[in-house]
Amino acid sequence: MRSILLLLSFGFSIQSMAQVTGANQVMTFLQLSQSPRVAAIGGLTAANPSRDVMLSFSNPALLRPEFHGQLGTSYNFFYADTRISNVLFAQHSKSLNTTFGAGLQYINYGTFKQTDEFGNENGNVIAREYLISLNASRRYLENWRYGASLKYARSVLGGRKAAAILADIGVMFADTNHQWYVGAVIKNAGLMVQNYEKGNSSSLPMDLQIGIVKKFKKAPFSINVLGHHLYTWDIRYNNPADVVTNELLFNDSTTKTKDKTYFADKLFRHLVFAIDLQLGKRFEASVGYNHLRRGELAYAEKKGLAGFSMGLGIYLNKFIVHYAQSYYHIAGAYHELGLNIKLNQLVGFGKGNDKINWAEKFNQEYK
Repeated sequence: MRSILLLLSFGFSIQSMAQVTGANQVMTFLQLSQSPRVAAIGGLTAANPSRDVMLSFSNPALLRPEFHGQLGTSYNFFYADTRISNVLFAQHSKSLNTTFGAGLQYINYGTFKQTDEFGNENGNVIAREYLISLNASRRYLENWRYGASLKYARSVLGGRKAAAILADIGVMFADTNHQWYVGAVIKNAGLMVQNYEKGNSSSLPMDLQIGIVKKFKKAPFSINVLGHHLYTWDIRYNNPADVVTNELLFNDSTTKTKDKTYFADKLFRHLVFAIDLQLGKRFEASVGYNHLRRGELAYAEKKGLAGFSMGLGIYLNKFIVHYAQSYYHIAGAYHELGLNIKLNQLVGFGKGNDKINWAEKFNQEYK
């Protein structure tokens, strides 16, 4: 516990002056969702109890014994022909009473021509980024789980390279009787071990998130609410349109900021909302809304569906299929496809080739 507290304090100390908006952070690919299930509900989650091992990318406390032998994969058809691949495998140790996971995220931006200031071509350069994570989660008392992830991030953008060591620390509370689920996670707390430029320190995209999910026994839907960037209040973009210029005598001028406080906008930029709809035992549809994404990327004249996302999940006996599309702006949505393979069911993976009962009731998943 002491080591965890030290890590939390260290993470906050190195990130306390970090800005959320603008180009003040590096390795922002760490903020991308690594699962279509998460992308469908707004790109963030800390408490969603779905039967998808890929959710533990978002909060390591969501890694549970039921995911033993489950292999999760996803492929993201992102903007500008960027290709993003994610994979995660989970294994539960009964002797240690701990569930472990190992994950990989790989981003390929493509190959680009390198030119000098005169336009002369000097060959090609590549742009790649990847993340390796090792996760662990354990049960505490009756309704709690806690977990941690140790991560190594690497970025190669042409001739510039950077690397970082990071950690995620999360907790999860599940009241299965009343179907309340609450989770909290500190993400991407760490330090750069190699900067793009020597002598220039960079800020990592650390985040503090708290999420709540409410299910209903007699209704086929659940409500998700998540708060993010909770360590600072104002994450609103400093819009030049909010500054007015007053002309004075002798061609002098002065500027002042508009008097509006933007309280509601500042509040909702911290929040992500989503609804999951159960369409029978094997189908699930989701709709999410991310106000920060809409506020930063939508055109004032034509906002379209910026900030909205949606998806569909199919739960089969040995496979789980997820599809999501997310809208950043009026240019359209990006698409993400995921496939989870229950290796335990498919090939009898597990100790002594004993198959685990994947059909356990939902109220036993956290025990």
